[in-house]
Amino acid sequence: MVRIRCRGVLFDLDGVLIDSTPAVARVWKKWAARHGLSPEEVVKRAHGRPSIATIRELLPQVNAERENRIVERAEIEDIEGVVPLPGAQELLRALPPERWTIVTSCTRPLAEVRLRAAGLKIPGKMVTCSDVERGKPHPEPYLKGAAALETTATDCVVVEDAPAGIRSGKAAGSKVIALRTTAVEEELWEAGAGWIVGNCGDIGAGKVPGELVFELM
Repeated sequence: MVRIRCRGVLFDLDGVLIDSTPAVARVWKKWAARHGLSPEEVVKRAHGRPSIATIRELLPQVNAERENRIVERAEIEDIEGVVPLPGAQELLRALPPERWTIVTSCTRPLAEVRLRAAGLKIPGKMVTCSDVERGKPHPEPYLKGAAALETTATDCVVVEDAPAGIRSGKAAGSKVIALRTTAVEEELWEAGAGWIVGNCGDIGAGKVPGELVFELM
Protein backbone atom coordinates (compact mmCIF):
# COMPACT_ATOMS: atom_id res chain seq x y z
CA MET A 1 0.00 0.00 0.00
CA VAL A 2 1.28 3.46 -0.97
CA ARG A 3 0.85 6.34 1.50
CA ILE A 4 0.98 9.97 0.35
CA ARG A 5 0.97 12.93 2.72
CA CYS A 6 -0.37 16.33 1.76
CA ARG A 7 -2.12 19.42 3.12
CA GLY A 8 -4.80 19.74 0.44
CA VAL A 9 -6.53 17.77 -2.30
CA LEU A 10 -7.46 19.17 -5.70
CA PHE A 11 -9.94 17.11 -7.70
CA ASP A 12 -10.75 17.38 -11.36
CA LEU A 13 -14.49 16.94 -11.91
CA ASP A 14 -15.46 15.03 -15.07
CA GLY A 15 -13.93 11.57 -15.13
CA VAL A 16 -12.76 11.85 -11.51
CA LEU A 17 -15.78 12.60 -9.31
CA ILE A 18 -18.57 12.27 -11.86
CA ASP A 19 -19.23 10.35 -15.04
CA SER A 20 -20.47 12.82 -17.61
CA THR A 21 -18.87 11.03 -20.57
CA PRO A 22 -22.11 10.07 -22.37
CA ALA A 23 -23.49 13.62 -22.12
CA VAL A 24 -20.18 15.21 -23.17
CA ALA A 25 -19.87 12.84 -26.13
CA ARG A 26 -23.43 13.55 -27.27
CA VAL A 27 -22.93 17.32 -27.23
CA TRP A 28 -19.53 17.35 -28.93
CA LYS A 29 -20.50 14.78 -31.58
CA LYS A 30 -23.46 16.93 -32.59
CA TRP A 31 -21.22 20.00 -32.69
CA ALA A 32 -18.61 18.14 -34.76
CA ALA A 33 -21.21 16.94 -37.26
CA ARG A 34 -22.54 20.46 -37.66
CA HIS A 35 -19.06 21.66 -38.62
CA GLY A 36 -18.02 18.66 -40.72
CA LEU A 37 -15.40 17.42 -38.23
CA SER A 38 -14.58 13.92 -36.99
CA PRO A 39 -16.81 13.31 -33.93
CA GLU A 40 -14.35 10.88 -32.34
CA GLU A 41 -11.40 13.26 -32.75
CA VAL A 42 -13.36 16.21 -31.39
CA VAL A 43 -14.53 14.30 -28.29
CA LYS A 44 -10.98 13.15 -27.56
CA ARG A 45 -9.55 16.66 -27.89
CA ALA A 46 -12.28 18.25 -25.80
CA HIS A 47 -11.84 16.10 -22.70
CA GLY A 48 -10.11 17.79 -19.78
CA ARG A 49 -9.66 21.15 -21.50
CA PRO A 50 -11.69 24.37 -21.63
CA SER A 51 -14.26 24.11 -24.42
CA ILE A 52 -13.22 27.38 -25.98
CA ALA A 53 -9.63 26.14 -26.35
CA THR A 54 -10.85 23.13 -28.32
CA ILE A 55 -13.04 25.31 -30.52
CA ARG A 56 -10.23 27.76 -31.27
CA GLU A 57 -7.87 24.92 -32.09
CA LEU A 58 -10.24 23.13 -34.45
CA LEU A 59 -12.00 26.12 -36.03
CA PRO A 60 -9.75 29.18 -35.80
CA GLN A 61 -11.88 31.03 -38.34
CA VAL A 62 -15.16 31.00 -36.36
CA ASN A 63 -16.44 33.21 -33.56
CA ALA A 64 -15.15 31.06 -30.70
CA GLU A 65 -17.06 32.90 -27.98
CA ARG A 66 -20.37 32.35 -29.77
CA GLU A 67 -19.65 28.67 -30.44
CA ASN A 68 -18.57 28.20 -26.84
CA ARG A 69 -21.89 29.58 -25.60
CA ILE A 70 -23.71 27.12 -27.88
CA VAL A 71 -21.70 24.17 -26.54
CA GLU A 72 -22.09 25.25 -22.91
CA ARG A 73 -25.85 25.68 -23.24
CA ALA A 74 -26.14 22.21 -24.79
CA GLU A 75 -24.03 20.67 -21.98
CA ILE A 76 -26.08 22.38 -19.27
CA GLU A 77 -29.29 21.06 -20.84
CA ASP A 78 -28.00 17.49 -21.25
CA ILE A 79 -27.43 15.88 -17.83
CA GLU A 80 -28.87 12.47 -18.65
CA GLY A 81 -26.62 9.79 -17.22
CA VAL A 82 -24.51 12.19 -15.12
CA VAL A 83 -23.71 10.16 -11.99
CA PRO A 84 -21.00 10.01 -9.32
CA LEU A 85 -18.10 7.72 -10.12
CA PRO A 86 -17.32 4.77 -7.78
CA GLY A 87 -15.86 5.87 -4.47
CA ALA A 88 -16.30 9.61 -5.08
CA GLN A 89 -18.95 10.27 -2.43
CA GLU A 90 -17.16 8.16 0.17
CA LEU A 91 -13.78 9.82 -0.45
CA LEU A 92 -15.20 13.34 -0.23
CA ARG A 93 -17.00 12.49 3.02
CA ALA A 94 -13.71 11.25 4.49
CA LEU A 95 -11.96 14.57 3.84
CA PRO A 96 -12.28 17.75 5.95
CA PRO A 97 -14.33 20.17 3.80
CA GLU A 98 -11.74 22.93 4.13
CA ARG A 99 -8.94 20.69 2.80
CA TRP A 100 -10.32 19.86 -0.66
CA THR A 101 -11.79 21.58 -3.67
CA ILE A 102 -12.52 21.03 -7.35
CA VAL A 103 -10.44 22.42 -10.22
CA THR A 104 -12.32 21.91 -13.48
CA SER A 105 -12.21 23.02 -17.10
CA CYS A 106 -16.02 23.44 -16.98
CA THR A 107 -17.58 26.83 -16.57
CA ARG A 108 -19.00 27.45 -13.11
CA PRO A 109 -22.67 27.11 -14.18
CA LEU A 110 -21.97 23.81 -15.93
CA ALA A 111 -19.91 22.43 -13.03
CA GLU A 112 -22.69 23.27 -10.55
CA VAL A 113 -25.36 21.66 -12.76
CA ARG A 114 -23.35 18.44 -13.03
CA LEU A 115 -22.53 18.30 -9.32
CA ARG A 116 -26.20 18.71 -8.43
CA ALA A 117 -27.19 16.04 -10.97
CA ALA A 118 -24.68 13.64 -9.40
CA GLY A 119 -25.73 14.52 -5.85
CA LEU A 120 -22.28 15.78 -4.83
CA LYS A 121 -21.42 18.78 -2.67
CA ILE A 122 -20.49 22.04 -4.39
CA PRO A 123 -17.32 23.33 -2.66
CA GLY A 124 -17.33 26.99 -1.75
CA LYS A 125 -13.96 27.75 -3.35
CA MET A 126 -14.22 25.74 -6.55
CA VAL A 127 -11.95 26.84 -9.42
CA THR A 128 -13.46 26.69 -12.93
CA CYS A 129 -12.41 27.94 -16.34
CA SER A 130 -14.39 31.07 -15.46
CA ASP A 131 -11.72 31.85 -12.85
CA VAL A 132 -8.52 31.48 -14.91
CA GLU A 133 -6.95 33.12 -17.93
CA ARG A 134 -5.05 30.01 -19.03
CA GLY A 135 -6.62 26.59 -18.71
CA LYS A 136 -5.14 23.12 -18.40
CA PRO A 137 -2.44 22.01 -19.25
CA HIS A 138 -1.14 25.39 -17.98
CA PRO A 139 -0.42 25.29 -14.21
CA GLU A 140 -2.64 28.29 -13.42
CA PRO A 141 -5.79 26.27 -12.55
CA TYR A 142 -4.04 24.14 -9.93
CA LEU A 143 -2.03 27.04 -8.56
CA LYS A 144 -5.31 28.86 -7.96
CA GLY A 145 -6.87 25.73 -6.49
CA ALA A 146 -4.08 25.47 -3.93
CA ALA A 147 -4.39 29.17 -3.11
CA ALA A 148 -8.12 28.68 -2.52
CA LEU A 149 -7.19 26.14 0.17
CA GLU A 150 -4.67 28.61 1.60
CA THR A 151 -1.73 26.33 0.88
CA THR A 152 0.78 25.76 -1.91
CA ALA A 153 0.47 23.46 -4.91
CA THR A 154 3.57 21.57 -3.78
CA ASP A 155 1.66 20.62 -0.60
CA CYS A 156 -1.33 19.35 -2.58
CA VAL A 157 -2.30 16.12 -4.27
CA VAL A 158 -4.07 16.44 -7.61
CA VAL A 159 -6.50 13.71 -8.69
CA GLU A 160 -6.92 13.66 -12.47
CA ASP A 161 -8.02 11.47 -15.36
CA ALA A 162 -6.90 13.45 -18.41
CA PRO A 163 -3.36 14.02 -19.73
CA ALA A 164 -3.95 17.79 -19.97
CA GLY A 165 -4.95 17.92 -16.30
CA ILE A 166 -2.03 15.75 -15.22
CA ARG A 167 0.37 18.09 -17.00
CA SER A 168 -1.31 21.06 -15.32
CA GLY A 169 -0.91 19.54 -11.87
CA LYS A 170 2.69 18.53 -12.47
CA ALA A 171 3.57 21.97 -13.84
CA ALA A 172 2.09 23.52 -10.69
CA GLY A 173 4.38 21.34 -8.57
CA SER A 174 1.75 18.97 -7.15
CA LYS A 175 1.84 15.22 -6.70
CA VAL A 176 -0.61 13.69 -9.18
CA ILE A 177 -2.74 10.57 -8.81
CA ALA A 178 -4.25 9.52 -12.14
CA LEU A 179 -7.40 7.46 -12.62
CA ARG A 180 -7.98 4.94 -15.42
CA THR A 181 -11.51 6.22 -15.99
CA THR A 182 -10.85 7.96 -19.32
CA ALA A 183 -7.39 7.66 -20.90
CA VAL A 184 -5.23 4.58 -21.42
CA GLU A 185 -2.51 3.97 -18.86
CA GLU A 186 0.32 4.74 -21.28
CA GLU A 187 -1.05 8.25 -21.83
CA LEU A 188 -1.33 8.82 -18.07
CA TRP A 189 2.29 7.82 -17.42
CA GLU A 190 3.48 9.87 -20.39
CA ALA A 191 1.71 12.96 -19.03
CA GLY A 192 3.60 12.60 -15.73
CA ALA A 193 1.29 10.76 -13.33
CA GLY A 194 2.99 9.75 -10.10
CA TRP A 195 0.56 6.92 -9.38
CA ILE A 196 -2.31 5.31 -11.27
CA VAL A 197 -5.40 3.66 -9.74
CA GLY A 198 -8.76 2.59 -11.08
CA ASN A 199 -11.04 5.20 -9.49
CA CYS A 200 -11.67 7.06 -6.24
CA GLY A 201 -12.73 3.80 -4.64
CA ASP A 202 -9.05 2.80 -4.69
CA ILE A 203 -8.06 5.83 -2.58
CA GLY A 204 -8.39 5.86 1.19
CA ALA A 205 -8.07 9.04 3.26
CA GLY A 206 -6.96 9.60 6.83
CA LYS A 207 -5.60 12.43 8.99
CA VAL A 208 -2.50 13.03 11.08
CA PRO A 209 -1.80 16.32 12.90
CA GLY A 210 -1.62 19.07 10.28
CA GLU A 211 -1.77 16.72 7.30
CA LEU A 212 -3.90 14.35 5.27
CA VAL A 213 -2.80 10.86 4.33
CA PHE A 214 -3.88 9.19 1.11
CA GLU A 215 -3.63 5.41 0.90
CA LEU A 216 -3.63 3.87 -2.58
CA MET A 217 -5.02 0.36 -2.76
